[in-house]
Formats: sequence, structure tokens, C-alpha cells
Amino acid sequence: MSYLWDYDRKELEKSKSGRLKILERMINYGPGDEKIKLSEVKKNWDKLHLFPLQKRLFELLIWGKYNSSPKSSKSFWMK
Repeated sequence: MSYLWDYDRKELEKSKSGRLKILERMINYGPGDEKIKLSEVKKNWDKLHLFPLQKRLFELLIWGKYNSSPKSSKSFWMK
């Protein structure tokens, strides 16, 4: 994974928060040659800070529905 240019990957893998940062970057910027484990994504879903479009795509792929769809405060039939 080439998107950890500002961190030492071996140091990040030692801690839980570091592994979360690696997982977030793999989802947000692409995994490169690695695979993203579905079990890790499901286990840490509520803790991940993902880009909105990637989050919606993963929700659709994992659970088959959108949980974080944007709510509109304006309805077209209400004035």
C-alpha cells in the first residue's frame, strides 16, 4: 500500500488505532495489491472515518442497503 508515505507501517500495525488507520486508508485511497478483509471492515465499521461515497458503496456491498444516506430537510411537496 503506497498511501502510508507519512507513517511507518510496521509501527502502525502494533496498535489497534494504527490498524484502523491502515484500514481507513485502504478503503479511502484503494488497497493497492492487498485485499481488504470483510471481517475487519464489519468489526470496525462504526469506528472508521470514511469518505461519504466510499461509505455508501461499502454499505451497499456489505449489507445491501444504505444506512447513511443524506437526509434532505426540504421536501418538494412542502412549501
